[in-house]
Amino acid sequence: MQDSLLLGALAHSLLAGEPTVDLLVYRCNRTLGKSWRWIRPLALRYLEKYGAATRPRHRDVVQFLRDDDGLQRAWSKYSDELIVSEMLISPPRMQPVAAAEAWDLPAIDSPGDLAKWLGLDPGELRWFADLKALGYRRSGEQLRHYHYRILAKRFGSVRLIEAPKPRLKDLQRQILLWILDKIPPHPAVHGFVKGRSIKTFVAPHVGQRVVLRMDLRDFFPTFGGVRIQNLFRTLGYPEAVADLLGGICTNAAPRNIWDEIAADLGPVDVGEARRLYARPHLPQGAPTSPALANISFYRLDCRLNALADSAGASYTRYADDLAFSGGEEFEKSVDHFGLHVAQILLEERFRVHHRKTRVMRQGVRQHLAGLVTNRRINVMRCDFDQLKAVLTNCVRLGPESQNRERRPRFRSHLEGRVAFVEMINPNKGKRLRAIFERIRWPA
Repeated sequence: MQDSLLLGALAHSLLAGEPTVDLLVYRCNRTLGKSWRWIRPLALRYLEKYGAATRPRHRDVVQFLRDDDGLQRAWSKYSDELIVSEMLISPPRMQPVAAAEAWDLPAIDSPGDLAKWLGLDPGELRWFADLKALGYRRSGEQLRHYHYRILAKRFGSVRLIEAPKPRLKDLQRQILLWILDKIPPHPAVHGFVKGRSIKTFVAPHVGQRVVLRMDLRDFFPTFGGVRIQNLFRTLGYPEAVADLLGGICTNAAPRNIWDEIAADLGPVDVGEARRLYARPHLPQGAPTSPALANISFYRLDCRLNALADSAGASYTRYADDLAFSGGEEFEKSVDHFGLHVAQILLEERFRVHHRKTRVMRQGVRQHLAGLVTNRRINVMRCDFDQLKAVLTNCVRLGPESQNRERRPRFRSHLEGRVAFVEMINPNKGKRLRAIFERIRWPA
């Protein structure tokens, strides 16, 4: 079928208003100017494909119509009679999936409404959303929305820290506060969730016969821009609004930031990182990225949790760290179970960092996220001893002698580490706090 006008008009009819079969039939027949017997079966096929899912994009509906055999037969039989009598283009409005209806999300029905909600004019909104990825081609620092810092990781890979500039960061914080924070995370998720912590992440795995730890590669950049835009459409936002919200929360890193990459990284590593960060993705450093990653990972959390239940295991996740544990039954199948997890993740386009995968039985030290889990939650002995030595040397030699990384807020850094130990092991934390209180800080 070559009549793009007819396909576009029918697509608008299918997308306008409530997706019930009678309304779809009425709108399509009104668009065509008369009633057709083949419209109802077409509407039923449309509902079968999209009725229980996120509202599709207009271009996806056009492609659905282009590929529909029933419409093709009708076109070949009635091509001389099929005309667009009336173009039904209703004003866009919120249309959330059933689960999202109870989340009290702000109603934003158009790009103009979104601009007002964010306190921007339409031009500024397009500038910050950058849907054409112009930032990828900009070379001037003043024209970019992010500051960039490249960190070398173990095993020869790199991590790109993308910190939004103040104005964009304020927009992202508004989206986080009024939209993303209202969406409940999966019960197994403990990273970046209010009321949960690294301690709650580890707790279900304490004293287990076997613990399986897995780590995901390139966690944040794996979430592509289209995936984030689809998430906002799932929440009910019209296509144009969802695309702009997704654009504000994602980024494509400019090409020239890699020019001053560390010399000890090979060209293969740099090339892979350049390709990974070149497409729109969740930037590590944006306030919205952790929440968006958790929400987007929800279906995977459901699949992994169900898999763990079937194997008699417990499952928790802290960002890109996955933990499974169980008793004798789980221990027998743990190796095969890990392969099954990796396969599920691969189906969702995530990759396991196999060098970091660990199967830890009771005979060895079981640890997750830097905490020991064999009998009770505890900090690692080496970490405790190292922090104790730093604090003791601060008392003896002065804090400047131990600030080897030249941290601008070294006192806050040390106090935070002490507070972390206090949270995990109050007795050990009390001993460290006593040493910390003896440090003489410069005025």
